[in-house]
Amino acid sequence: MSSPVVHARLTHGPLPILAACFLWGTTGTVSSLAPASAPASAVGAAGLVVGGCLLFLTARGTRDVLHTADWRLLALGALTVAGYALAFYPAVARTGVAVATTVALATAPIVLGLKSRPLTTLTAVAGCAILVLGGGEAHVDLVGVALALVAGLSYAAYSVICAHLIGLGHPSRAVVGTVFGGASVLTLPVLLVLGVGWISGPGIAVVVHLSVFTTFLAYLLFGRGLRHTGAAAATTLTLAEPAVAAVLGVLVLHERLPLVSWCGMGVLALALVALAR
Repeated sequence: MSSPVVHARLTHGPLPILAACFLWGTTGTVSSLAPASAPASAVGAAGLVVGGCLLFLTARGTRDVLHTADWRLLALGALTVAGYALAFYPAVARTGVAVATTVALATAPIVLGLKSRPLTTLTAVAGCAILVLGGGEAHVDLVGVALALVAGLSYAAYSVICAHLIGLGHPSRAVVGTVFGGASVLTLPVLLVLGVGWISGPGIAVVVHLSVFTTFLAYLLFGRGLRHTGAAAATTLTLAEPAVAAVLGVLVLHERLPLVSWCGMGVLALALVALAR
């Protein structure tokens, strides 16, 4: 394969998705800086409400997507995006970051990628599990695991829906903007019920980061990657997110990562490199 073709496939496929993973990987570190009075679900909801509005308002072609795309797919996409945010954060609160992250992120690749790339997918999932659970301090809460599973299935669903709509010829930015705009509308009442009194001082900075970087910019990159990468490969590539979060935890929060977790990160990296190639 010629060098220009390889460069085009990387810059329009794996690299934007991996860049999105880097931004998503900052979520845990930034969320930990939110005021103690902020409910976990409210933090995620606030980021989605503001970020979803930004995606919708800045995207060109959303009106055409609303008029020409299957409204049932758009509605389901919006529902699953909202479902991911509203299920994942309570899962983290109940069963911890390690278990919730592993279940949520591993569900989508297993559901979508096991048939097409079984060895690479299983290797990546195993590396992710070793990385996240390697410390041996995981706390398993059945309700939390169930919520994380809902989040993972929601992630798989909206990845497939967005990839399908983009594959039909709709602009990726317009598709992502429309779906996330709908999710923003669905999530706003939940945010208002949970309360917004914590959005002041440090809370504002947290919401700005989650909305601008981990929602708006990250999903622009993810949508761009979906133009040339199937949903199965894309969801497997996003297993890079825990690696980013772990490294940031070491560098920013001065956390200690055991040797087995570093080994898991190495296994995950090898699988993702193989998938990107």
